Amino acid sequence: MNDQDQTPDSALMEEERDDVYHLDRQSVARILLAVDNDDRAALVGELEPLHAADIADLLEQIDPFDRRRLIALYGAEFDGEILSELQDSIREEVLRYLSPEVLAEAVRGLDSDDVVDLIEDLEDHEQDAILEVLEDSDRIAVRQSLTYPEYSAGRLMQREFVMAPEYWTVGEAIDFMRRQPELPEQFYHIILVDPKLHPIGNVTLGKLMSARRDVMLSALVEDTFHVIPVDQDEGDVAYAFNQYHLISAPVVDENDRLVGVITIDDAMVVLDEEHEEDILRLAGVNEESSLSDSVAATSRRRLPWLMVSLVTANMSAFVISQFEETILQFVALAVLMPIVASMGGNAGTQVLTVTVRALSARDLTASNAWRVVRREIMVGLINGGFFALVMGIMGYVWFGSPVLGYVIAAAMTINMTIAGMAGTLVPLALDRFGVDPALASGTFVTTMTDVFGFLAFLGLATVFLL
Repeated sequence: MNDQDQTPDSALMEEERDDVYHLDRQSVARILLAVDNDDRAALVGELEPLHAADIADLLEQIDPFDRRRLIALYGAEFDGEILSELQDSIREEVLRYLSPEVLAEAVRGLDSDDVVDLIEDLEDHEQDAILEVLEDSDRIAVRQSLTYPEYSAGRLMQREFVMAPEYWTVGEAIDFMRRQPELPEQFYHIILVDPKLHPIGNVTLGKLMSARRDVMLSALVEDTFHVIPVDQDEGDVAYAFNQYHLISAPVVDENDRLVGVITIDDAMVVLDEEHEEDILRLAGVNEESSLSDSVAATSRRRLPWLMVSLVTANMSAFVISQFEETILQFVALAVLMPIVASMGGNAGTQVLTVTVRALSARDLTASNAWRVVRREIMVGLINGGFFALVMGIMGYVWFGSPVLGYVIAAAMTINMTIAGMAGTLVPLALDRFGVDPALASGTFVTTMTDVFGFLAFLGLATVFLL
């Protein structure tokens, strides 16, 4: 159905579907009006029904002036969950706006993993200010988590969990939980441990509540059980959760003793961040970049890779300069050169994106690497042959030269075959040498397709047209 066929009602429904998980313009306008009018009651009334993630989105979208006024007016209603949902750069700004009393109350309600995520990038004096408002046990747990390497399971885990001896029954476990003054806000398993606090199995709450009181917990353990070392990279943790469909997993220290638990929501945040990081790096953009960055910060972060692009572009220009005589005699070559380079670059980007994604998901390994490389070379050869036929005909019709048609057809085939090879071999080689393939592959692949594309086209033209 085209735009003219849409009724007003269908158009409205489509707009509502697009905004179903976003704050609509009217809501944002009412919130900012309450801020302008210094009407705290109206502001609280607007924000009260919203999820913490929606309020965080709002704070990220408005400018710093309105952000500061909104936080000051919202005051003691500010929830710690909002802090955990904010982008890092905005979070640091918001923390400066919060009064010590409001910050203390907001942080007290957070799980230990959220507190760690909140303060790990702050200065020491800022960390101390937040840690001081925590209870002694929470402060010790957070400080311990901060001793683990950055981006490790120890930073990702939370210290709030429920464990039980392997010899308990269902009834004993239920009675134990009922006696506890406070349980974790969200948990999915009871972790069974041996006398040395080594985790030996998980029991889901569903199985626990549906079993008789006299059933042994050890009879209810899940078939899939993975233990995460405290120093394991968080990217590997996220992969395990996604690969084995985990809901939660116990974390153990160097002595295999239970020290925490990681839940699926935190693992999926890491997985999402890993994918976002790959996308940004493929474009040569710093992963810390966001829409809220200033002009100066955005320019500074993009400049280095643009400089690299300038260097590689000069390599292509150098290749072209070697065929200056040929181009001067056949001006048509200057018209067709961008087509050869562009088609090779686009084909290389397609292959590169698939390859980097496969490496990230660990679908591309040493066992199947050469099969994938051969496949992409063959795809490049076939697609190159098709477009060679198209451009060969166009070259002949456009410029009346059958030889020129043959030259561009051959160059197109060569370049798209090279694109398929480079799009797989470059990220594989970088990954082999421990370099993030998402960070540097794009520059190398583009350079190869440009250089070899111009070399093939102009070289063939020099041989057959002069």
